[in-house]
Amino acid sequence: MLEVGGKRIRQFLHYYPVIFFSESIEEAVKPAIGIEMFHNFTLLHDDIMDNAPLRRNKPTVHEKWNNNIAILSGDAMMIKSFGYFYDCKPAILKDILVAFNENALEVCEGQQYDMNYENLDIITIDEYMKMIELKTSVLIGGSLKIGAILGWGGKTGC
Repeated sequence: MLEVGGKRIRQFLHYYPVIFFSESIEEAVKPAIGIEMFHNFTLLHDDIMDNAPLRRNKPTVHEKWNNNIAILSGDAMMIKSFGYFYDCKPAILKDILVAFNENALEVCEGQQYDMNYENLDIITIDEYMKMIELKTSVLIGGSLKIGAILGWGGKTGC
């Protein structure tokens, strides 16, 4: 799943606030990987829920192997994504994990909306926009927020 490519916009945007507040991006590299790994976990599970045969013109994990392997692979990716935050400074680790967990739950909420909408004949533009916000935008915003926390580096004494 991690090899199929993609825009990688989350980690790209993640570095902007780091650079704005800091002279080095070194401490932000592993968290950027964690964010991207989490995103790929969500795609793996989304493909199963949508019964999608392809992702970026390649067979999805559940198609290539089976649903059980895809679910376990996604679960492992989600768990491993947290490991990329272990080296964050203790003064900011809680703030980073709070932001990451809030975004993770919002992504799950967006996926639930997506599943709910599959059985409806019509959804409003506002309903669709809320789903897209939760499935996509919150993780992009979270990448920026975590980057800002890392770049600021606990300078407020938190």
